[in-house]
Amino acid sequence: MLDDEAELGRFGYAQQLKRGMSGFGNFALSFSIISILTGGVSLYYWGLRFGGPYEMAVGWPIVSVMTLMVGISLAELASAYPTAGALYHWATILGGPRIGWWTAWLNLIGQVAVTAGVDYAFAEFVHDAMGLPESRLWTLGIYGAVLVTHGMLNHVGIRVVTFLNELSAWYHLVGTALLIGALLWLAPMQPTSFLLRKFVAPSDGGVVYPFYYACLVGLLQAQWTFTGYDASAHVAEETKGAQEAAPRGIVNAVWVSAVVGFFMLAVVTLAIKDLGATAAAKNPFIYVIQTALGGRLGAVMVWMVIGAMWFCGLSSVTSNSRMLFAFARDGGAPGSSALARISERWRTPAVAIWVCVATAFVLAIWSRAYNVIVSISTIGFYVSYGIPILLALRARRRGALERGPWHVGKWSTSINLVAVIWIAFITILFMLPPNQLTGYTFGGALLLLTIYYFAWARRHFEGPPALKRLREAANATRTREVS
Repeated sequence: MLDDEAELGRFGYAQQLKRGMSGFGNFALSFSIISILTGGVSLYYWGLRFGGPYEMAVGWPIVSVMTLMVGISLAELASAYPTAGALYHWATILGGPRIGWWTAWLNLIGQVAVTAGVDYAFAEFVHDAMGLPESRLWTLGIYGAVLVTHGMLNHVGIRVVTFLNELSAWYHLVGTALLIGALLWLAPMQPTSFLLRKFVAPSDGGVVYPFYYACLVGLLQAQWTFTGYDASAHVAEETKGAQEAAPRGIVNAVWVSAVVGFFMLAVVTLAIKDLGATAAAKNPFIYVIQTALGGRLGAVMVWMVIGAMWFCGLSSVTSNSRMLFAFARDGGAPGSSALARISERWRTPAVAIWVCVATAFVLAIWSRAYNVIVSISTIGFYVSYGIPILLALRARRRGALERGPWHVGKWSTSINLVAVIWIAFITILFMLPPNQLTGYTFGGALLLLTIYYFAWARRHFEGPPALKRLREAANATRTREVS
């Protein structure tokens, strides 16, 4: 579309990527990355052991509402600045290249870790569903294979990925409906009061936490599920009518996932026969489904969930690679000239795609604790979300914040403020016991980034030249208004 290309040109970029994604395709990408059949399922054991049914009934809605505040805040910025750099560009425009640089790296940490978390969950579920020997080598082999399939499909073009993402959205909706329907029709259900049952199992270290603290720890299940919806902004340069489609993609992906996910978790939890035995099972979700539906139908439902995880991983690589590409074309990452290359045949960021795949594989090898991977991805994502939202609050107070066609008017400031407070809260929460290893790991990553920043980026990285001009123009306008 000419308007899309003209808007992109305002930021100093030519239309390099193929713009063939519809509004539904944009929504489908974020909806697939959120993937209630991945996050809510792969961390079902976490919520069940830290809070029990109460966690599903109360924790999920709380996180859903708070995430919607964050999503709306990001959607407004996506409407005003529809580029593949997304968070990084927003932070650069509103706060300068140094803040933009940090935002980009924090988002990349979240992106790589979420790709690792999703595809490793896929590998673990396949391993358990197939009854393979207890060896991590089997899981790593499956993990490497699925990463390769996602890299290859992303390499060959946005049309293929868009089709699969749109298929994924329907797959998630229909698959969730089938799972809910099968359980309601065939499985004996607990009374609805069971959803308020409180339960805490010992942590891996044998510590039994007080119930309400355990419930806060259990929020990781829902919060990790609600990550990656910034993908709608990262593919803005490949979306038709991006200033409207990208923000709607973000917000719709969050609220649809919130509603459908709540009903799914409620029904699965009500199908539990023995809470203690379920919590002690190697894979509580598979245990619930197989004991509730029997061997054959239970296996079918488990494999349906595994298929959803595959789609989620595909979408994650798409978003991850676009973010790395956008950052690299501005010279922000090592090897930027190679990472910013576009495949002449497929018009995709081929090098960035395979670097993301390889990095995700290395991360899973290094970290044997699944909850560490998902905690790192959650913190990386949400801190990178919080920076541009906080900068938007500051710019709005100064009268220097640009608005796109999609916004919530007078409610923006209040929603932004709630979003920032929530992000600060969960960032601290998910580094407390039993996730202290996450804090050490995340702190180590920040230390390495700090060294790199002072050794190179502080003196050499100036950010996108076109965005620098926009920032200077906004500052000049504000100065005239004040005078």
